[in-house]
Amino acid sequence: MEFKTRTLNQLAKMICGDPKDNKISYFRYRSSYYLTEFFGDVDTDYAHDGSTRPIWVSETLSKILQEPSTTADMPSDIFCRVIQLLMEKADPFNEDKERINALEELNTALSREDFEAFYAADNKCYLKHIPSQKVLKPSANPHRPFTSLEIKRRELLVNYLNNCSEDDLIEEILVPLFRQLGYYRISIAGHKDKSLEYGKDIWMKFMLPTQHWLYFGVQVKKGKLDSSGMTKGGNANIAEIHNQVLMMLAHEIFDPEIGKNVLVDHAFIIAGGEITKAAKNWLANALDKSKRSQILFMDREDIINQFIVNNLPLPISAVPAEPEEYDGLPF
Repeated sequence: MEFKTRTLNQLAKMICGDPKDNKISYFRYRSSYYLTEFFGDVDTDYAHDGSTRPIWVSETLSKILQEPSTTADMPSDIFCRVIQLLMEKADPFNEDKERINALEELNTALSREDFEAFYAADNKCYLKHIPSQKVLKPSANPHRPFTSLEIKRRELLVNYLNNCSEDDLIEEILVPLFRQLGYYRISIAGHKDKSLEYGKDIWMKFMLPTQHWLYFGVQVKKGKLDSSGMTKGGNANIAEIHNQVLMMLAHEIFDPEIGKNVLVDHAFIIAGGEITKAAKNWLANALDKSKRSQILFMDREDIINQFIVNNLPLPISAVPAEPEEYDGLPF
C-alpha cells in the first residue's frame, strides 16, 4: 500500500513531535535516540541514521506500508502498531489529556487516504477504512487469554446466542465478523424466504495475496449439530446438512462484480451451538475425498472467540440496559 507524500510528511512530523507551521504540537518531541527507540517498540529494526529526522521517518513509514498485510486493501500490522504507539493515551502532551487534539490532527492527514483513527473501548487507537468500514488491528489470536472486560463481553455474547434467532445470528454476528476478517461481497442468500438458497445461507469471497479469489458458501444452524438417531428440539442432525452441502458445492453462484457464474470453493458449516466430533466424522465419511477437503467447520466457541478478539461491537439487544451492572465499562 502507498500513501501520498504529503500524508507521510504530516505523519512524520507527528512522530518527530515537530510543531506544525509554528503552532502548538500535541505530540512529544523525539530526538534521534528516541526515534530509534520508537520504531524498536513496534518490533522493527529501523535505526535513525543521523539524517534529517522528518525525512527519515517519512521514508521509514513508506517502507512499513510496503510490508505484507493480513487484510486486503489495508496497511500492514506494523503500521497499526505505529499509530497505536503514537496515540497512546498514557503519553499526553500540552494538556491534551484525552488526546482529542492529537486525534483530530491525525485524522486530518489520514482522511486523504480514506482512513479514520478512533479510540475503542480498550483505550487503544485503531484505524478504520472509511469506504469498507473495516477496522485495522494487529493480528488477533482467538486462543489467547481474555482480559476482564473481554470476559464480561463474552458472557453477554453467550446470553445473546442462547436467545437469538437464526436470522439474528447471521445478520448481527456472522456478517459483521466475516466483514472484519476480510471477506468481500457478503450476501445473505434468501434465508428468510428460502428463495434460490441452494443449500447456503450466505455466500462471500476472499482475496488471496496473489489477487486470486476464493468463493465460500455458508450453511448456518442456530443450535447444536449432532449425529444422533433422533434430533432433539433446537438441535440439528448432521444428516440434514449432508444434502445441503452437496447442493452448495454443486450449484453455481453469480458474481455481479465479474459478471460470471462461479462454483463455491469451500463450504462453511456454522452452528450457534456445539458441532460434535461424531457429526464431523459422519459428514467426512459421507462425502467423497474431493468434497471432504472443501468443508470448514465453525461452532459457538469459534464464533465467540473471533468476535471478541476482533473487538466487534455487540448487538444492541445484547448490551445490558443498566451498564453499571458491569462496572460502567463500555461495550
